[in-house]
Amino acid sequence: MVEVIEPDICVIGAGSGGLSVAAAAAQFGVDVVLIEKGKMGGDCLNYGCVPSKAMIASAKRAQMMREAGRFGIASVEPRVDPAGVHDHVHGVIAAIAPHDSVERFTGLGVHVIEAPGKFIDARTVEAGDYHVKARRFVVATGSAAGIPPIPGLDKVPYFTNETIFDNKKAIDHLMVIGGGPIGMELAQAHRRLGAKVTVLEAFTPLGKDDPELTAIVLKQLEADGVEILAGIRIERLEKSRTGVRAVITEDGKERTIEATNLLVAAGRAPNVAGLGLEEAGIEYERTGIKVTRGMKTTNKRVYAIGDVAGGLQFTHVANYHAGIVIRNALFRLPVKADTSNIPWVTYTEPELAHVGLTEEQAREQHGDIRILRWPFAENDRAQTERDTQGMIKVVTSKRGRILGASIVGEHAGELIQLWVMAMSKKMKIGAITSIVFAYPTLAEVSKRAAYQYYAPSLTNPTIRRIIGWLRKLG
Repeated sequence: MVEVIEPDICVIGAGSGGLSVAAAAAQFGVDVVLIEKGKMGGDCLNYGCVPSKAMIASAKRAQMMREAGRFGIASVEPRVDPAGVHDHVHGVIAAIAPHDSVERFTGLGVHVIEAPGKFIDARTVEAGDYHVKARRFVVATGSAAGIPPIPGLDKVPYFTNETIFDNKKAIDHLMVIGGGPIGMELAQAHRRLGAKVTVLEAFTPLGKDDPELTAIVLKQLEADGVEILAGIRIERLEKSRTGVRAVITEDGKERTIEATNLLVAAGRAPNVAGLGLEEAGIEYERTGIKVTRGMKTTNKRVYAIGDVAGGLQFTHVANYHAGIVIRNALFRLPVKADTSNIPWVTYTEPELAHVGLTEEQAREQHGDIRILRWPFAENDRAQTERDTQGMIKVVTSKRGRILGASIVGEHAGELIQLWVMAMSKKMKIGAITSIVFAYPTLAEVSKRAAYQYYAPSLTNPTIRRIIGWLRKLG
């Protein structure tokens, strides 16, 4: 028999965004139903952010062993145990999983239904043996690996981010389709863990970031031995004696690439199939569900957040969307999403981080701008750690308004947070110069870059005359 329940909020999808909504609402004493057909924690915990960063951590330790000679310690070629790396990755997932578990959310007072959820009309979701009639619904089903329409792909075995972390065997040669952040992170990690790696990218690798900084990352990947073939066309994929063969066109000439394994990392697709969105009057496109800036769909009872709503596909964006929903659905506050100050980080080595406008975007929107740079090579902490590869690049208006910042180098993902705060609080560049940073820290690169805004004043004749007059006064 079907049981009808009528909670205040029903959340479909127990990934990062859905869990944030459910937890916050429950702690405010609101009646919440959470529906999840797969694993609690969603893509980020099980197939994305967490396992990839855990694997990158293993790869970094292996590389440190190779480079120990720079510090007066004998370098050694590490013996990589693929099964051990697998166990490390899944051990990290297991350590975090209780925080996202059914048991924890049940303890918070959330009614968790482990079944697929589907709208059967504008205000009812069917899930397992339940019909859920909620005051408000939140669709937070995330996204999955996009599968490009490459001839022959359906006839060859391949990994996606949802399967590659289950691998326990050594990979001899990994072919990666896609030169975005996921592709590049996993390409470098597997190369450092002992595999030969070839990346196939139809356009520009890491193309959404500032090319001046991405050039530094790509140079390091090539130094690691990652082969990057950009601007190519994949004509077809075939099974080969050793694994998989790609027939590509490069510079107008056809050639073949053979590898033992294939990873498809060619973007993400929103998870909208099977949700019954049409029955609920919810409009969607190839890129995701249509939403207002308040994250409402075309059905005013329903919100959509995170990857399924299109736009920036990051865990922290899903959490940001969750906060908007809570404030709107519970407190009726007219809040709207603003992604202008959302940062992102690519966790290669060196890391690549960004917030705000790139130089190109700033020139298009503001015309007369200032570019402030400072190299890691002129930072004392970077020298002590031998991590001198990198730079910070800050874009400001002529009057010192911070428009964007990009950092490439060690701990770039941590260093960018200062600039996220500065932009969020609408600080001008002078505010950064007034901060006292501990010495020696990498954070000093931000202050040194900020000082560059005032560099033209050093040779300004008027300022020099004023200084001269003041000196005469004693």
